[in-house]
Amino acid sequence: MTCNEINEQVLKFLILDMCKIKTIQARLQRRKIDAILISQPDNRFYLSSFSARDYDISESSGYLLIPRSGTPLLLTDFRYQEQAERECSNFEVMIYKNGLWGLLARLCKSLNLCTLAFESHYFLYEQALRLKNICQDLHIALLPISNLVEKLRVNKSHLELDLIRRSVRLNERVFQEIYPTISAADTEIDVALRLENAMRTLGATGPSFATIVASGPNAAMPHAVPSRHKIVPGVPLIIDMGLVLAGYCSDMTRSIVLGTPTPQTVNIFRIVRQAQLTAIKAISPGTLCKDVDAAARSIISANGFGANFGHSLGHGVGVAVHEEPRLGPRCAKKLRAGMVVTIEPGIYIPGWGGVRLENMAGVTVDGCEIFNNDKTFLDI
Repeated sequence: MTCNEINEQVLKFLILDMCKIKTIQARLQRRKIDAILISQPDNRFYLSSFSARDYDISESSGYLLIPRSGTPLLLTDFRYQEQAERECSNFEVMIYKNGLWGLLARLCKSLNLCTLAFESHYFLYEQALRLKNICQDLHIALLPISNLVEKLRVNKSHLELDLIRRSVRLNERVFQEIYPTISAADTEIDVALRLENAMRTLGATGPSFATIVASGPNAAMPHAVPSRHKIVPGVPLIIDMGLVLAGYCSDMTRSIVLGTPTPQTVNIFRIVRQAQLTAIKAISPGTLCKDVDAAARSIISANGFGANFGHSLGHGVGVAVHEEPRLGPRCAKKLRAGMVVTIEPGIYIPGWGGVRLENMAGVTVDGCEIFNNDKTFLDI
């Protein structure tokens, strides 16, 4: 990208971030809530573009304090001060030197808060108790809220859709670069490491989840961990991979075969592919998520493998690799234009292996757009 293109994208992000903040503030006003404390890392990035990571739930690189009017605040410590000031020009950055709680108490008092919401689905119990004590001392009503920001994340803007497309294209480029190098001399770990190294070399921040490489019987486990087992010729090798580019995730699964596939492999591959194509045709605005899942599941069940497809058909993707909506048998939510989902049917047979195929799709006004260059890497 040229400097002008980068500057234009930064400007678009700033405008988009402020629109998101205005939406949150309007919802706070409707609920008569004075402010909300955002602690969930994906929500923090979504609203502020602050890209620092939390390495576990007990350690935070920062919090957002968003009043129902006025300038939002980003609270962080010295380690992230320069990054926060560079990435979050729409926020007032405030540094806590002795932990969050003292600064938060002072801010709540200076903002004259009567009510404060927090993300109850993410806070640790001990943190919630600390927050409760602060609010009791200041006579502030503490309100647990969940999924306020997540509901905004479900429908992607044009800019977000473009970033997701770019993430998908880079993910495919990584696969195309590594795929020809895979041989029976490789272990699953060898392939996974080459994929994740290529992601960073080609421009990604890193993987969006731990890369899955599973060969032979290991491929019967949908979330197998790469091992030191060698790649088995003739049967499927499942590669489930994704990366993060400009804060947005991709997720793709390919089942490939080294050498000549067995007749069983070809048969199962064809069933899974038919299930995927059937589900893709079912995607359109207004369709229930569970009905898309059922479309794929009916193909697999009709071919005698219903018991071998035990996970949901797909999930939303955005700033997190797993988010709403969920394409599962119990999800009665309706698809809407602007949603992004995976379509990933699979068949898993213990002792033999498995086949999974996964593409990403954006729901459009009249169907869906497949973001992937739709190659299956097996001549069927």
